[in-house]
This record gives sequence, structure tokens and C-alpha cells, in this order.
Amino acid sequence: MFSKVLIANRGEIALRVLRACKELGIQTVAVHSTADAEAMHVKLADESVCIGPPSARDSYLNIPQILAACEITGADAVHPGYGFLSENARFAEVLEDHKIQFIGPSAEHIRTMGDKIAAKQTAKRLGIPVVPGSDGGVSTVADAKRISGDMSYPVIIKAASGGGGKGMQVVNSEEEIELAFTTARAEALSNFGDDTVYIEKYLSKPRHIEVQVMGDGKGHAIHLGERDCSLQRRHQKVWEEACSPALNEEQQSRIGNICADAMKGLGYAGAGTIEFLYEDGEFYFIEMNTRLQVEHPVTEMITRIDLVNEQLKVACGAGLDIRQEDVVFQGHAIECRINAENSENFRPSPGMITYYHPPGGLGVRVDSGVYQGYTIPPYYDSLIGKLIVHGRNRVECMMRLRRALDEFIVDGIDTTLPLFRKLVDNPDVANGAYDIHWLERYLGMK
Repeated sequence: MFSKVLIANRGEIALRVLRACKELGIQTVAVHSTADAEAMHVKLADESVCIGPPSARDSYLNIPQILAACEITGADAVHPGYGFLSENARFAEVLEDHKIQFIGPSAEHIRTMGDKIAAKQTAKRLGIPVVPGSDGGVSTVADAKRISGDMSYPVIIKAASGGGGKGMQVVNSEEEIELAFTTARAEALSNFGDDTVYIEKYLSKPRHIEVQVMGDGKGHAIHLGERDCSLQRRHQKVWEEACSPALNEEQQSRIGNICADAMKGLGYAGAGTIEFLYEDGEFYFIEMNTRLQVEHPVTEMITRIDLVNEQLKVACGAGLDIRQEDVVFQGHAIECRINAENSENFRPSPGMITYYHPPGGLGVRVDSGVYQGYTIPPYYDSLIGKLIVHGRNRVECMMRLRRALDEFIVDGIDTTLPLFRKLVDNPDVANGAYDIHWLERYLGMK
């Protein structure tokens, strides 16, 4: 096992990784910007290193500074968490060049799955069902019109290097193609430095289903069930649950086994998530995330498997000793992402937390890096914590979630807690009757 792991992240995920390391007897190194000097993960780590000013570009995305922190502290591995450098193939390569283990998949797999076109082609080759669309990048308006016409409208134009809803344009008719194509390419270039776009059939009322996988890089891989992430706002997940209320056991097993077999064929190492749109009984691959997901706790709650622990064991070469038959799904789990935002207009709300009381009790978990008196900086993602609840079934889970939300108090800043208190009482949510557009309709968004 590693002797010392540097955690190249911040907030609740840095604290989550730190706890897993400590339970395995691994020394921890926290890196932080000047804005995060008082962060909880910095306080609890065995060592900490300041790597730059508040800007993420000059700190958490600064590869030379992180590498220097590894060398100063003698860290023999780096866990990237999610976001920042977690899916940066060059970062993984630089660490390898310096004999430091990247806790994640190979740079080759990160690079392949980070390119939406290459990922789709790879998924198709591995037997994963894909959304009908262009075979590769589309470079002209004329080609965009031809491909879209062959599929029938609506279609969606997507950035090949995209994510988070950027560089995406829905097109309902040929007349809209030129403007949408130009806009998508411009957004792709601006946000990702790559104006390559591709086209897919647009599904009108799909659900967002994702499958958690884990591989050892030696041909052994398993799936740990699916998560339903359909409650989204502007392509950002808000509420996730496992298992999906839309699938039956046969569907769950079928798509899970397809994904596990694909990862065996790929020789994939570490944790990963294969994401699908699901409509009318069919699954359509959209992307693969080669990292830990924000919503991984719901999978941990229903399987009782520590995903970070497994990441660490695989990365150090200990392998994956869990077999598919060892994975038993128990009950139901729901996660709510608590953001420092106004729940009506979603404007960020940085500032000092004057009072903080997280809920507790049986089946309740709070992953958060904040505390009373902590000042949330304005420079980063607004996620301040995750409320995860587990019950014997979905009804019990929803009742427990309602109780936990009533107990959760965060004063001094605005949060999205009021939104979740409304959602948990909504009949559609209670019945699991929603798709990826439901929340935006509920919020009155276009």
C-alpha cells in the first residue's frame, strides 16, 4: 500500500479521500490555495502545502506546483478526486514520468474517453449501445444538414471535448442548423480549446442512467449497479438515487453486465462511470467519466463497498478481490447536492457560515468540508456538501430524507436546501416520474 497520498483537490471530496486514506493507515498531504488555508481537509491532513493564489488555474490546475508538493513531501501517489485534474491525461503522464502513482485509470483511457467521439466509437466497439448520430466530427454546415436530415429532427450538436452542458445546441429543424452549428463550435472552442462538434439524435424525454464500474487493469471488472441522475438543471445533476426507480431487475442486470464486460475488454483500471440516456426501454451511451463521481455515495450506501478504498487498492497493484457475485444491492439511497446558492435564482452565495447543524441518525450521511465559522470563498464550485440517506426501500428513503432535510441548518449564506424540501414533497418526485427535463419545467426554465 502507498505510504503517503497527496490529495489534489479541495472541499468535501478532498475530505472524503483523506478519510479513506487514514482508515488504511496512509499518510495524507493536502494541497490548497491561499483562499483555502482554513479548509477542513487542510486542518485534518498530516501535511499541507500551499500551491498558489485563489485562481484554480494558478493553484489546483497548476501541475508544476502539485508536482513540487509531491517532491517536497515525498508523496508516492496522487488522488485527483473529481473535477480539476481528475481527467487530465497529461497530468497522469507527468506523474508517471516522476515515478508517482496516479490513482485512476491509464492516461490512454482518460484520453480516449475524454474525447466524446473517440469514446462513442470505443463504446460501440465494446458492445455498449450508443445514440444514433454522426460517425465522427462534423466540419461543415452542409454536412450537419445532411446528417441531421438522415436521422430526422430533433437533433443535438455537441462539443467533442465538452461537458457540463457547454457547447451543446438542440436543433428542431433544418432552418436552425446553421446558427446552432456555429454557436456550438464557438462555445466548444471558447470552453475547451477545440471546436470539433458531432451530432446525435435528440431524445425528447429520456432519463439519465449511469453505471458504476470498477476494474483492476488486468481483465477483471465488475459493475456496482446504476444510479438515476435525471433531476438536473442546465445539465448539472441536482439529485441522484440508486437504484433507478425506472428500471426493473432484468434491465439493471443487463446494462450492468454489458458495462462490466466492456471494461474487461478495455482492460480498465480503477473506478469509472458509464453514462446513458434511457428512453422507451432502450439505453444509449453518452459518455464515460474516468474518475470518482460526485454521486458515488449512493452506490456505497446500497452496496456497502467503499469505492475510494477500492481505488487505492487497485492503484497500488493489490488488485480487485471483489467478484460480481459478491455485490449485493440492499435498499435504496438518495443524494441531494447542497450548494451555496439562492434556491430561487441560483445565484452563488459565498460568505461566512454563522451556524451549521448537519442531520444525523440511522441511514443518514453528510459529506461536507464546511463548518461553523468557515467562510466559503467565491472562486470555486458552489457545492458545499451532500446529504445522502438510505432506507430499506424507496418509500422509507424518501421519509428519511424529508426528516433529514428538516434537521439540516446552514445559516449565514443561502443554500439550495429549500428546493429539496419542496422536491421531496412533490408527487412526481415521490413517484419517481421524472425525466432529465422535469426539473427545468418545474422551475419554469426554458
